[in-house]
Amino acid sequence: MSLLRADQDLTRDSYYAATAPREADLPALQEDLTADVAVVGGGLAGLSAAIELADRGFSVALLEARQIGWGASGRNGGQAIHGLACDQSEIESQLGLSEAQRIWNMSIEALDLIRARCRRFAIDCDWQDGYLGLAVNARKARELQAWHERIARVYGYPMQWIAPDELPRWIASPRFHSGLHDARSGHLHPLKYSLGLARAARSLGVRIFEHSAVTALEQAVAPGTSCTVRTARGSVRARQVLLAGNVYLQELAPQIAPSLNARIMPVGTYIVCSEPLDPARCDALIPSRSAVCDTNFVLDYFRPTADARLLYGGRVSYSTVTPTNLAAGMQQRMVGTFPQLDGTRIEYAWGGFVDISMNRAPDFGRLPARGAGGTAAAASNVYYLQGFSGHGLALTGLAGKLVAEAMAGDASRFDTFARLKHHSFPGGRLLRTPALVLGMAYYRLKDAL
Repeated sequence: MSLLRADQDLTRDSYYAATAPREADLPALQEDLTADVAVVGGGLAGLSAAIELADRGFSVALLEARQIGWGASGRNGGQAIHGLACDQSEIESQLGLSEAQRIWNMSIEALDLIRARCRRFAIDCDWQDGYLGLAVNARKARELQAWHERIARVYGYPMQWIAPDELPRWIASPRFHSGLHDARSGHLHPLKYSLGLARAARSLGVRIFEHSAVTALEQAVAPGTSCTVRTARGSVRARQVLLAGNVYLQELAPQIAPSLNARIMPVGTYIVCSEPLDPARCDALIPSRSAVCDTNFVLDYFRPTADARLLYGGRVSYSTVTPTNLAAGMQQRMVGTFPQLDGTRIEYAWGGFVDISMNRAPDFGRLPARGAGGTAAAASNVYYLQGFSGHGLALTGLAGKLVAEAMAGDASRFDTFARLKHHSFPGGRLLRTPALVLGMAYYRLKDAL
């Protein structure tokens, strides 16, 4: 099954879609427009960039192949957490401690940015403070505590350590040994947030077009000239372009940026949501109502919803094939964490694909510029954001802000991320998926042992 077919099937039973009704679809692009910036992709990164650019006085046209928030932005686990998907050691090894500290601080800014946008644009997205990172055994607890202490000492970001004898006050589960609590991280309803950002962008004058897949990109051939982004029925001529389609860009239009395609891989992730629980019973599971992740490489993540359900995610697929008996399998994982939920009915089961990079660090940058006749040019006005690696709910918002800063003339913060080096997945398009499946089997075994 192709990624796009699998993705279509995975959208049909989403709790988020059922609880965040969409308004009428926005129109498709059916004319030739001119704008300062063309944004490709109507997820959190593209919407955030559009808002920031409009605030700076840019005219923006945003093109979405399907609907706003269609992909990972509207279907993820809803957890907004400090840091990146990769460990800070990856950033330190590439850029040094000072720049790693700067990136960490920007990841915390990303959390504050969500709160600020919700206040400014009156976005009701069920925001809840709090995140629990939990270890499943003593060895993993030692690793987590060492990390926690170093983050406080080196990065100036203290969190609350939870010892084994204190843990039952935080979570009613026999599965975990100890952990930490971060009050600044939190969770939300991602589709409500995405749709709220789209309304905010439109209120600032951003023109948004749905069902407008990009079919071609004609890059500028000289400094100061424009690019043209084409769809089946129209085009946008713009001085600058942002590609924010992630895995969907490489699946729907691999010809647009072929140099980026091999640097990310689509990974399927899956979520279920229980029937409504008695509110007191739901609160007893996680009294702080925090989002929760374990610290395994192939991890489980879960959280209470605003309407007293338990939303539980965990299974992944590195082959784009949806696991069989998805709801039953996920229910088994949920009951393994909370045995008291045995017999609780699953009402929703869905999933989608996230874009992971080889080192799980985000991949931001500019496409190689092309001059007349296809020769290399001095600078590019086509930017891209990808590789959020399953940790993008907050970071996508920051990424949109950074790329807007760069387009407006201050690329200092954007270029901090752009200096991170990325490698292609081995094996080419045909063999890289089997290679990744084999590699992830190793990590599953490592977690189990």
